[in-house]
Amino acid sequence: MKPGRGEAGAALLVPPPRLLQPRGQAAAPSCLAPECPAAAGMGTLPAAPCLLLLLAGAAGLCRARFSFPLRVSPPAAPGNGSGSSRQQAPPGEADGLALASAPGAAVSFLAMVENLQGDSGRGYYLEMLIGTPPQKLNILVDTGSSNFAVAGAPNPDVTSYFNTEESSTYKSQGTDVTVRYTQGSWTGVLGTDVITIPKGINGTYTINIATILESENFFLPGVKWHGILGLAYDALAKPSSSVATFFDSLVSQAKIPNVFSLQMCGAGMPVSGSGTNGGSLVMGGIEPSLYKGDIWYTLIKEEWYYQVEILKLEVGGQNLNLDCREYNADKAIVDSGTTLLRLPQKVFNAVVEAIVHTSSIQAFSSGFWTGSQLACWDKTETPWSLFPKLSIYLRDENSSRSFRITILPQLYIQPILGIGRNLECYRFGISSSTSALVIGATVMEGFYVIFDRAQKRVGFAVSPCAEVGGSPVSEIEGPFTTADIANNCVATMTFHEPMLWIISYALMSLCGIILLVLIILLLLPPRCQHRFTDNDVVNDESSLVRHRWK
Repeated sequence: MKPGRGEAGAALLVPPPRLLQPRGQAAAPSCLAPECPAAAGMGTLPAAPCLLLLLAGAAGLCRARFSFPLRVSPPAAPGNGSGSSRQQAPPGEADGLALASAPGAAVSFLAMVENLQGDSGRGYYLEMLIGTPPQKLNILVDTGSSNFAVAGAPNPDVTSYFNTEESSTYKSQGTDVTVRYTQGSWTGVLGTDVITIPKGINGTYTINIATILESENFFLPGVKWHGILGLAYDALAKPSSSVATFFDSLVSQAKIPNVFSLQMCGAGMPVSGSGTNGGSLVMGGIEPSLYKGDIWYTLIKEEWYYQVEILKLEVGGQNLNLDCREYNADKAIVDSGTTLLRLPQKVFNAVVEAIVHTSSIQAFSSGFWTGSQLACWDKTETPWSLFPKLSIYLRDENSSRSFRITILPQLYIQPILGIGRNLECYRFGISSSTSALVIGATVMEGFYVIFDRAQKRVGFAVSPCAEVGGSPVSEIEGPFTTADIANNCVATMTFHEPMLWIISYALMSLCGIILLVLIILLLLPPRCQHRFTDNDVVNDESSLVRHRWK
């Protein structure tokens, strides 16, 4: 028996290292864990002695036994399925959207190819020049928030920060701003300055920038970015929706179409690696070289997050048979700043149960599913053939049809870098959520995602970089009928944050008025008090005595 490993053919479960989860509960994108157990946030890997101790202890205590040896053949290339009824837009046409432009134009999409770096564990970031003279910073790309914010003071977890005193073009607005994420928060001051994107839109533009002066669990050890670029709608902007967002300002000043597209190329790569994985943020349109096949669009249900409508989920081709409203409780969003696929608790439980029943695994520790443990195999073996495909059905622009995006296990059974010399360990790239279904990096790494704000829709196409061992790890198929699905799977009344603020202020005002009236009554002289006489009789008919609560 080898050290740190159970019987031949068995997978070893060990507590995982600290990982990134910028936000979300996925265990995901969202919460930090103790030193050696899994963290859903960014962090450094534990020291070698800690790992050796964990591996040795887990060998005797945490074995996951299987009734067969784990021998894996290379995954077969997925089939084409039923194909698509949609036609691929030829170069120069994309339902009114801009495509690749001439190299010398103000917008050259080819210049934006591979302008991102990062991984699903720590996020994908864009290089940006801020201020005069320019200060170079790496900015996390986040479609789940709306503020553009950068480190504005020294922080032990970031290597650079924006020094406003050294920029002649910086103007402070003197407004404090605080933003809280599922994991972490920051407080800073709102201002404006000029920015340039070396691999982006040509030119210099004036943008609202929040300089982060204090933060908690936002910048974490090992991250290579120094700020966050919120690309969602202004409804989420802080301190109010009157703050023009980065992309709204860019559309207005650069005169580009109100659309951007995103490709993240980390499929099958170790989580929290060296940060060399590539990706592309195309501002102003679609770059044809970044996708293959057809683009399938689903409508944006509400313009705050990129909220979409999910109709059903399948595991290994088997429908979970849940009410479609369960998938959208209380919202379903597309968020590049969330590292995992996050599912409402009821949906998460059903998915895990279906994976266990559909896969070749007969028994597995619950710690793997909850993110508190890793599953390890010998480096000569890979576990992906043991797990089923996962499909998400979205409503098409034509509401009577749907399409499905499918991820193979290579996307949601994710390798972790630096665990053992002879072992390859993996984490579960799906987690439970209390507030939303979040299509995060676990899914987005399989696709080229188009955020068509002009036509209020989100598009998905297969990404050429979503391949492992030369075989694609994502699929799109459609159309499918929605005859057996409710006409609307989204709650008719969504109490998102702006509405909650309005209700809170209204209730506070009402309470203030009532308190003021009570104070006035207490201060009034007792001149109007009525003195009871013998003729004043209180009987059951004229009082609440008969109706008192018992």
